[in-house]
Amino acid sequence: MTGPTLRVDTTSPVPPYEQIRAQLATLIGTGRLATGERLPTVRQLAADLGLSPGTVARAYRELEAAELIRTRRGAGTRVAALPVGPTRADPARLAALARDFAVQARALGGAPEEILDAVREALDDRD
Repeated sequence: MTGPTLRVDTTSPVPPYEQIRAQLATLIGTGRLATGERLPTVRQLAADLGLSPGTVARAYRELEAAELIRTRRGAGTRVAALPVGPTRADPARLAALARDFAVQARALGGAPEEILDAVREALDDRD
């Protein structure tokens, strides 16, 4: 992973593993991290961010559960291929996307009602 840099705010009420998971999920979902791109090892990313390896490992486990990354012995951790074409709304993935958005919106200082208004407006704009 040579592109975007991850940042963790240790003063945030959002746990560090969730900040990592949300940032990586966004980078993967938007294509800024391409399919097959190798991610840093758990130990390397933990050292880079000044966190414990267990924190990074938890973020990676959640990304694997969401099928956004794959880890293979000897090949490392890589970005998984996203589904092609229209798919049915998967409640777990929809919840993960909503969680990612909420984390980022809160980090910007958005109040709950402002965040909900932004979502409603975005949904109205697509029609």
